Amino acid sequence: MVDDEVIVVPAANPAALGLVAFGLTTVLLSLVNAGVLPAGGEPVVIPLALAFGGLMQIFAGAFEFRLGNTFGMTAFFSYGAFWWWFAFLLLFAHNHWIDISQAGPTVGVALLLWGVLTLYLWISTFRLPKILFLIFLTLWVTFGLLGLGAIQANPALSHAGGWLGLVCGSLAIYGSFAIVTNSVFGRALVPVGERPVLGA
Repeated sequence: MVDDEVIVVPAANPAALGLVAFGLTTVLLSLVNAGVLPAGGEPVVIPLALAFGGLMQIFAGAFEFRLGNTFGMTAFFSYGAFWWWFAFLLLFAHNHWIDISQAGPTVGVALLLWGVLTLYLWISTFRLPKILFLIFLTLWVTFGLLGLGAIQANPALSHAGGWLGLVCGSLAIYGSFAIVTNSVFGRALVPVGERPVLGA
């Protein structure tokens, strides 16, 4: 008796979706933070943060969970939630559902805490492709600059955070581009800085 042949279909890489959702939203907000786009354009980021930056990263995190990728699950769920937090904060404040006029440095401290989370995730990227190392490096520094800029009411720091966030978001878009392109062509056409497997 011959067993039926089992055909294994490889799963798609959800990081492609998660990275472009994060990157595109980060680039738009960073252009506002850097002063390239007007501050009045910040509300335009809200629906993008909810529908793409937030929701698509939540989806990506769920798929990473199914693949058993602890790092990808933690990162995509976390930054998906970040975009929802950011969008809801703006929505609630602008519609006077919450009052943050007396919040003082609280928003800045929240950004610093996101930087702490990113810093601890960055440590794991020492074993991951170099593109992820660069994304998380620029991201935790970006959070640091934006957090300190908000705490100190220092536009120069916030603008610097915007410019570095622009680099971070662009790197994330590149990472997504590499994953999709390499998958379609079936070879490493776009480099991501793969690290050698230890013992290989």
